[in-house]
Amino acid sequence: MTDAQLRHGRVSLAWSFLVQGLTFALLVTRIPAIQDQYGISDGLLPAFLAAVPILAGVGSVASERLIKRVRPSTVVRWAQPVVLLALLGVGSGDELWQVAVALGVLGLAVGALEASMNMLGVSLQRAYGRSIMLGFHASVSLGGIVGASLAWVGAHWDLSLFVSYLPVVVVLLPAALIGSRWYVDAADGDDDGGSGGIGGSGGKGRAPVAFSLLLPFFLVMAFAYVGDSTVSNWSAKYLQDVLGSSEELATVPYNAYMVTTLLGRAVGDLAVRRFGPVAVVRGGAVLAGLGFAVVAVAPGAWTGILGFTLLGLGLCVIVPQTFAAAGRRAFERHGRAAGDAAVARLNVCNYVGFLVGSPLVGVVGEVWSYRGAMLVPMAMVLVTLVYARSFGAEQDRYGGTHERPRTVDVG
Repeated sequence: MTDAQLRHGRVSLAWSFLVQGLTFALLVTRIPAIQDQYGISDGLLPAFLAAVPILAGVGSVASERLIKRVRPSTVVRWAQPVVLLALLGVGSGDELWQVAVALGVLGLAVGALEASMNMLGVSLQRAYGRSIMLGFHASVSLGGIVGASLAWVGAHWDLSLFVSYLPVVVVLLPAALIGSRWYVDAADGDDDGGSGGIGGSGGKGRAPVAFSLLLPFFLVMAFAYVGDSTVSNWSAKYLQDVLGSSEELATVPYNAYMVTTLLGRAVGDLAVRRFGPVAVVRGGAVLAGLGFAVVAVAPGAWTGILGFTLLGLGLCVIVPQTFAAAGRRAFERHGRAAGDAAVARLNVCNYVGFLVGSPLVGVVGEVWSYRGAMLVPMAMVLVTLVYARSFGAEQDRYGGTHERPRTVDVG
């Protein structure tokens, strides 16, 4: 695999991450418009919203089996257009069954897409021999900011969902297909003989990858997404109802969180190369815990915004590093197939955290207080400190015999 191929693969995959972030932001930021267009009642809306991450989890698990037959790049190449077309389908109908079908297809495709994108990212990082995963997730954050801005334009000009989505899909779908020509899968020789996968057997007599080996990563990932869903679902309400801000000011925390997430991920790879993944993950967990603590005790709106800003800087490094560490650890123990399977299973924790986080904070807030509710995700995120040592490589920082010499680093 040449350096030029690696560079092209890295750029094309970053583009795919950006498109996914933009697409998903266009969906979630227009939920009120979707509810109005289809006449979805407030009681029925949570069922529709929960169906997407549940089906995404199914799609992620299915991708684990699919990659035994086709390469992850093939899954990304065809799942991304399905996601875009499903988004257009959400904006095209007027009957409940139509939006149900569109959201169902979108959920399944999103799960397969996100799992396979992260598989490609982990294998590319292994080929590079240095941290690049945070850069891919920075692309998601950038896409989310662009998508939210486009959604604001559509809402401001009172455009229908179909009119808002159509130009985006017309531009992004062919661009995604063209970019997919340069995806780079792990080289055939990258598998060190492991053929079993997680819980399987084979591969130079290596033992199967035990569930206990990956359990720390499952917990860290789920807890990180509980924290993330807390910000996305509760930051505006918390600022307005608890800290007494205006409705306009209540929109600031999530924007600040997204911007600091982008900035943190943009420079995060440099920090990993300089200090190592263990130190970066520990630092991120401490910052995130401090952010929740500041939010919980904030005397006013601007202090609360500061807390949510710290949350963005802290949480942003944890998820990409968890994918990288789990995939690397499974690969080192059992080969490429196990590494890909680990990423697919870990991706499910994304949706578990999303499903659990918002209701959990709501229940604690009603039973106790919303200030106290912020301490629950804080405690969960701080569990990362217990497992931070798991993020270090067993042989060396980035994958043992696959470390690329510094003289051939690319991109």
